[in-house]
Amino acid sequence: MGADPDTVRLRLPFNAPSASTVRQELRSWLEHKGFEGETIDDARVVVSELVGNSVRHAIPLPVNDLVVAWALENDDLVISVSDGGGTTTPHTVEATGSQVSGRGLSIVEALAQRWWVEDKLGQTTVHVRIPL
Repeated sequence: MGADPDTVRLRLPFNAPSASTVRQELRSWLEHKGFEGETIDDARVVVSELVGNSVRHAIPLPVNDLVVAWALENDDLVISVSDGGGTTTPHTVEATGSQVSGRGLSIVEALAQRWWVEDKLGQTTVHVRIPL
């Protein structure tokens, strides 16, 4: 059984500019699938937040990278970002109006149907399900 052609899996350097690469790839893929406007914008914000959080709060996978994947499942877009994990499990925090960071997973939570974390064998993956 071959790989699902509707699943994208990218290995990227464990650095902040990877968020830009992922945003561009996801936009292109969604446009190719016929999506547009707010759907694409929301998905790009979510994937950017997940990659940014990974680089800020976790360690890389053993090859100094991270893995971003996405696929269509029924009427949802499922995005996953995997890294080497951090000192805490990803969670939302209450950021005050004057704080310049700390809102990433709250933004994800607002745009997604649900999100969850999976830890196994030295790898942490944050999954997000976005209705399309």
